[in-house]
Amino acid sequence: MGLNTATTTRQAEPLPVYDARDLTEGGDLARIRLADQLYILRITRAGKLILTK
Repeated sequence: MGLNTATTTRQAEPLPVYDARDLTEGGDLARIRLADQLYILRITRAGKLILTK
């Protein structure tokens, strides 16, 4: 079985890190757009993240 070079290359690159509080501007909700779809990122009272469409 050969290595997938795209996967291997992606794993070698550092991933960007985003603070959820920055995305929500200190609140609990943020809208995230991907192409023509809009998602809602929510920070729960327990400090968990929920992403819904």
